[in-house]
Amino acid sequence: MNILFLCTGNSCRSILGEATFNHLAPSGWTAMSAGSKPAGHLHPRSIALLRREGISVAGYHSKSWDHLPLTPDIVITVCSNAAGETCPAYLGPVLRAHWGVEDPAQATGTDEEIDAAFMSAYTILRARIEAFLALPLEELKTDPERLKIELDRIGTLLPSTSFQG
Repeated sequence: MNILFLCTGNSCRSILGEATFNHLAPSGWTAMSAGSKPAGHLHPRSIALLRREGISVAGYHSKSWDHLPLTPDIVITVCSNAAGETCPAYLGPVLRAHWGVEDPAQATGTDEEIDAAFMSAYTILRARIEAFLALPLEELKTDPERLKIELDRIGTLLPSTSFQG
């Protein structure tokens, strides 16, 4: 199954989702990310955070949803802008869910406050990815209605929320 983390700029949240998912995912599950208007670069704080967390950043880059290496089965939007955008027609009948996360690239303040915004986005995404990966994935692959319900529920979880799967 191919998961697409979709955002507008594809420099922060969608990259954090893609890299974290691929770091944690079982065999047969692959994440990718893209943007509707890609920034063309990864945010340096996203790269630094992933490295601190022991997650490889090799091969990741900001890219358009027009140039995906695989056709996604699931599209997860991670920013409010992307949630309202229409997915390109070639994506076809995919499951869609929204896991909105505040954009850390918009954070202002001290270096510590900005780093905290990036850590918050990462922590929320990681908690949601871990909740997703705790589901009976093999069962859900054949039950799209139940999978959609679970994806939507996970999109409301915050790191302090315990997941009841």
